[in-house]
Amino acid sequence: MADARPAAPGPALPGRHGARETVALLCDAFDELPSPPAPPEPPDGPLGWEGYDAARARAAARTGEEESVVCGTGVVGGTRAVLIAFEFGFLGGSLGRRTGDRLEAAFAHARAHRLPVVPLVATGGSRMQEGMLALTQLQRVARQSALTRAAGLPQIAVLRDPATGGGWATLGAGADVVLALPGAQVGFAGSRVRPPGADPAAYTAEGQVAAGSADAVVPPGELRAVLGRWLRLLTSPSADPAPVPEPLGARDLPADGAEAVRRARAPGRPRAGAYLDAYFTHRVALSGDRCGGTDPGGVLCGFGEHAGRTVAYAAQTGTATRPAGYRTAARLVRLADRLGIPVLTLVDTPGAANDAEAERQGVGPAVAEMFGAMASLRVPATTLVIGEGGSGGALALAAPGRTWVAPDGYFSVIAPEQAAAILKRPQAEADRTAGQLRLRPQDLAELGLIRTDDQMFP
Repeated sequence: MADARPAAPGPALPGRHGARETVALLCDAFDELPSPPAPPEPPDGPLGWEGYDAARARAAARTGEEESVVCGTGVVGGTRAVLIAFEFGFLGGSLGRRTGDRLEAAFAHARAHRLPVVPLVATGGSRMQEGMLALTQLQRVARQSALTRAAGLPQIAVLRDPATGGGWATLGAGADVVLALPGAQVGFAGSRVRPPGADPAAYTAEGQVAAGSADAVVPPGELRAVLGRWLRLLTSPSADPAPVPEPLGARDLPADGAEAVRRARAPGRPRAGAYLDAYFTHRVALSGDRCGGTDPGGVLCGFGEHAGRTVAYAAQTGTATRPAGYRTAARLVRLADRLGIPVLTLVDTPGAANDAEAERQGVGPAVAEMFGAMASLRVPATTLVIGEGGSGGALALAAPGRTWVAPDGYFSVIAPEQAAAILKRPQAEADRTAGQLRLRPQDLAELGLIRTDDQMFP
């Protein structure tokens, strides 16, 4: 990174504000952490890059800062956190050895005081004037992030403008939750090193959300409230399981298997959105599998408040679940487990997507990842089948030993029509086959496969 100057400030985009201005937009009080002592170094830095000392002096005079990051603690929406604010006006917010010293100290402070970490990223990457010594700071940052993750502390990144290079690929993309400001430039490649003709939309906050690499674009006026809500929810662990939701649809049990299937497939049956709205006081959404995919129409994931406690949720919406949906749900479950937050899953799918594109996207490994995430949980999980429970694509989200089925739901090894086809029966036999599959809630209870307490059954 050369002696970059900040872009012209925009009137309402905090991504173009300086580090301290950005912090002031998010919290009322900010206690800056002391900077680690800087070891002596030769003139113009470790590489003897001609003019480097002069460039740093100009950057300091222009910004009033001694380095490209300002670190401290502040209260955001009632939750104290360690904030790491990049000063883009200081050599383009680039990372050098002294930057690494400050970042390491900030993460260590967060772990020592059990505080979440909020990187406010505005950087062009690693500092060229320090060569590989600057680039290896990314390894230091990754190590500190990993230690903080292992300590069970959340990291919520806010992508300002720009968020590129190694800063994006560590502090940004490596965070548990990634929020971005509208129109911010976000990408591993900065604007001067992209291939000719590259689609500029791919390098935006909106493009990263669409690609599953960030969770949400948040307008500047809403950022303080949204970030505060995320911090409150992710710093509220609980050892108690999430209560099973009350059924919102039918209360009586189906007479036979065919009726159970018809009920679950009824267009007017309550879906995931209605259940989540009834269950949570408020909630925030987690989006994207961090592998280039999203499935917002197939699985809703996030954290919400129920009866004063945080609960993580992954809710199928009644469609065939795409590979990105399973990966996003698995990401949600692993994060909740690490933070000590109970999990609620709502099962409602005819099954995993089985088209050719789903196979190319790795639907089998994605389902396996979901099964593994649920099997590895140390926090309690609760599952309610609110509609169709189609085969392994539904079972992957089910909590072993803590699964309930609503009266207008069913769970089956396979759909009745597919079972009839495999048995070489005419489709007219699908209703009879449904009965033989014993997929009704009461059948599943008799088989000892689901729970029937909490007055779920009449």
